Amino acid sequence: MKTTRILAAALLVLGAGLLPAAGAQTPGLHRTDLVRNDLSASGHEVVQVRVDFDPGVLAPRHAHPGEEVAFVLAGTLEYRLDGRAPVTLKAGESLFIPDGVAHSARNVGSGTASELATYVVRKGAPLVVPRP
Repeated sequence: MKTTRILAAALLVLGAGLLPAAGAQTPGLHRTDLVRNDLSASGHEVVQVRVDFDPGVLAPRHAHPGEEVAFVLAGTLEYRLDGRAPVTLKAGESLFIPDGVAHSARNVGSGTASELATYVVRKGAPLVVPRP
């Protein structure tokens, strides 16, 4: 039991480091780490987080070292992916973001918007890479 508590505490500390660099300084962007686990595919892990956006808040342009599936839990979010037209998603809708594709997300609704983000990424690489 003590080992489990120590491991949980360590994961919380590590999880805090997963917060996007831009998101860490973005007021109104709140992240809750849910799952981080190795996959059977060598060198890869899955990371799942909940991200809550206050009205009008933008998650600045960034990329990931693997794929992301974004599922909107509440509200309305506009996603901008390089090379694609913007897409607006409401609760219950999802979006696949390919490996390395720079993107941003903005709450375009009047209330809080939330997404469940699931990443399948290369283990040991920074989860979020800010892009100008």
